[in-house]
Amino acid sequence: MPDNASIRQEAEAIAVKALGFIAADPELLPRFLAITGIEASSIRRAAAEPGFLAGVLQFILAHEPTLLRFAQETGVPPASVGEAQKYLPAGEDRYESST
Repeated sequence: MPDNASIRQEAEAIAVKALGFIAADPELLPRFLAITGIEASSIRRAAAEPGFLAGVLQFILAHEPTLLRFAQETGVPPASVGEAQKYLPAGEDRYESST
């Protein structure tokens, strides 16, 4: 059984794929930026903040057609996106802080 650290790494990898998916889509990126209030020039800085990656997955999960297209284009099963969110800071209750 994988440990929490490896599960979190996998969750982060899914979130990074999701961020790339959003950034590459000319319709999704402006919507993501508008909803989050982040400026395009600040994405790298924002990505280092706790909760950002969980927010990326929340954005994907909030719209089923987007989730299904992400899953199809990346090969990540839709259920894995929801599970990944739970293992990221501010995702849900399964996240364990190292402090």
